[in-house]
Amino acid sequence: MGTQNFLWTFAKNYFTVGLVALTISDRYASIVPVRGVSMSPTFNPHHSTLMGSNDDYVLVEKFCLEKYKFSPGDVVVFCSPTDHREKHVKRITALPGDWISSPYSHDALKIPEGHCWVEGDNFASSLDSRSYGPIPLGLVRGRVTHVVWPPQRVGKVERRIPQDGLPF
Repeated sequence: MGTQNFLWTFAKNYFTVGLVALTISDRYASIVPVRGVSMSPTFNPHHSTLMGSNDDYVLVEKFCLEKYKFSPGDVVVFCSPTDHREKHVKRITALPGDWISSPYSHDALKIPEGHCWVEGDNFASSLDSRSYGPIPLGLVRGRVTHVVWPPQRVGKVERRIPQDGLPF
């Protein structure tokens, strides 16, 4: 009888902790892996395909989603515009109403309302707004605030605007 009571109590507690963790992850914050080199050197500065994956894990806060409070230079996690199951991590370089220009053409583009322009810090290896245009703010899932793994890289993620970015 004591074993059944112990198992029932353990299951209830485990289920409660799971629900609380799911709620926190869904509404307030989560931890996300950063894969690849598109955000190097900010994330994965020593990435090597030969040595296996050395992915950074980052803390993503979601309070910014309430009123889409973003600034140029924020690093965000968003769903891919072409495949909602894929998550990408990039830096916002322009917000609604901003003008951007491309160094590869003489065109200028005004970012429409409800959209932002995102770019990877490693321009040579990044699939970003230069490939698929402005992304809807509704696809943004949160703002990256800290690197939480690996231990030697733990720290705050600084907001910065790339010097060779595209603001017009």
